[in-house]
Amino acid sequence: MKRPEIFPLLEQRITSLDITTITAERRELLNHLVTYLKDKIAKDQFIALNFICTHNSRRSHLSQVWAQTLAYHVGIKNISCYSGGTEATAMFPMAVETLKNMGFEIDKISESENPVYAIKYATNMHPIIGFSKTFDDSFNPKSNFGAIMTCSSADKGCPFVAGSDGRFPITYEDPKAFDNTPQQAEKYLERSIQIATELLYVMQQARF
Repeated sequence: MKRPEIFPLLEQRITSLDITTITAERRELLNHLVTYLKDKIAKDQFIALNFICTHNSRRSHLSQVWAQTLAYHVGIKNISCYSGGTEATAMFPMAVETLKNMGFEIDKISESENPVYAIKYATNMHPIIGFSKTFDDSFNPKSNFGAIMTCSSADKGCPFVAGSDGRFPITYEDPKAFDNTPQQAEKYLERSIQIATELLYVMQQARF
């Protein structure tokens, strides 16, 4: 059976990512995660990644969605990506809109103060489920997962993540600083592209 194809616009966005823009300093950080993934792949072990931020509203969701998508793009199998926070809030609407603009198809499947979103990167593939939760929520893995700290406050606040077999501080500037400004959409897109570019590098290096 032919593998489902990533949506055309999203595929174009992925193709346009330029990993040569990643600095040597960032690559050094990312390479720790690459090594973790390579080891799992070599041992034919299931891979679970939990992207952790303070509010699980922006950066951790962008990272979760891009990681799952780019793993599929490069052909890494047996991987599930999650996200969580040190507290639960809601997936911020601009993060949702940014992913839509990148080519993801997103449906809101639950109306509440903390909506649940079904995020698809390809037809006939199971959607990524997006909603805000704590990193140790029952929805997330309890053991043998990599914990990726996507913000400095969560990194400092969680020096130890129970159940994880790897912890990786790969932090990003918060686009929240530009909420309700004329630069909001631009800055969210900028952060999304940075996260996607770095995770493409990680997945390519781990796979090949």
